Amino acid sequence: MSAILALMLTAAPLPAAQLFDLTPESPDRRRVYETGGHGVEPSRDERGFLFSTALPEGDYRVTLTLGGRQAGDTTVKAEARRMMLNHVVTRPGETVERSFLVNVRTPALTPPPANAPGGRTVRVDARDMLEYTWDEKLTLEFLGKPVVQSVRIEPAHAPTIFLAGDSTVTDQYAEPAASWGQMLPAMLDDAVIVANHAKSGATLKSFLTDLRFDKLLAGMKAGDWLFIQFGHNDQKAEWPQTYADAATTYPAYLRAYIAEARRRGALPVLVTSPERRNFDEAARIKDTLGAYAAAVRKVAADEQVPLIDLNADSRAIYEALGPDVAPTIFNDGGKDKTHHDNAGAWLLARAVAERIRAQVPTLAGHVVASAFIPSRPQLDGVSIVPSLIRSDQRPAGN
Repeated sequence: MSAILALMLTAAPLPAAQLFDLTPESPDRRRVYETGGHGVEPSRDERGFLFSTALPEGDYRVTLTLGGRQAGDTTVKAEARRMMLNHVVTRPGETVERSFLVNVRTPALTPPPANAPGGRTVRVDARDMLEYTWDEKLTLEFLGKPVVQSVRIEPAHAPTIFLAGDSTVTDQYAEPAASWGQMLPAMLDDAVIVANHAKSGATLKSFLTDLRFDKLLAGMKAGDWLFIQFGHNDQKAEWPQTYADAATTYPAYLRAYIAEARRRGALPVLVTSPERRNFDEAARIKDTLGAYAAAVRKVAADEQVPLIDLNADSRAIYEALGPDVAPTIFNDGGKDKTHHDNAGAWLLARAVAERIRAQVPTLAGHVVASAFIPSRPQLDGVSIVPSLIRSDQRPAGN
């Protein structure tokens, strides 16, 4: 028996496609989720609902039939508030079909060989366990005035954008904080997957020691992309175990990440960190990340990898809005000068999408967001329905 045939016979079978009726009075809609099954997550919130179904780790295509007798305005988020569909409007009697791709994962890692260093799971913490990310199920959140007929879920194979970063990138699980990484899926078509592995408080070093990079690399294949954005926490000398000097260790770690992606046939993309919102007397943004942003730009040039200069774009956005309006796109009513709310995350994701269109040719064709000029941000057109889960706790690393 050939090795390939043996692998085919022993590999776990792909899960079958699942079809659920989510009309209001259907058994699927009225069922409460229990481990290993499917149903609606317990909630008394009438602004929407969360539907979960048990699934093994993998990539899935979700196809929704939306609309019905009543008019609808349906927003759909996946897992920890990943924006998949924003404001799908249906007229009375109208039905439409929409599809997107979702990555589902657990903390499990392939155990290392006997006597080899390593671990069996990603080092998740208490905050991670509050999310709908590190579990054996897919969770979909329906918001606004959702009118949902059905959902079909089936295994999928597609190129993946992996995100490695900190709290300004991660899928923030609770309102009002949000990050550009969780808005990015809405900027792209349904032929690519966004797998956001970023972690609040993370650094280039901790992302390695927590085995998050191992988890990310385990799913990487030729033709994928790896977006790398660190800096906010790496610059903290008061965190001695994870501090990385901008002139030496920080660029060295960036090069190591790039090498690991290239070794697997993936395309690395470097992203400069968004600036903090600190205005000077002339209404210009103060520089708090300059040495780190400069290091990213230099490594990108030296290694000839695409650069998403979000540091420059974020400064342009904040300065265009000005000291009075800019706080309205930040977490905690503007008291938080680092992390964004939904509107801020949306604007930064628009900036990232525009840079992808210009700097990442292999991915540019998947961008569906309209053109965006950071120095001319339009807040009037930004409308994001808040999720059901809320927390007053600031993101880690604040």
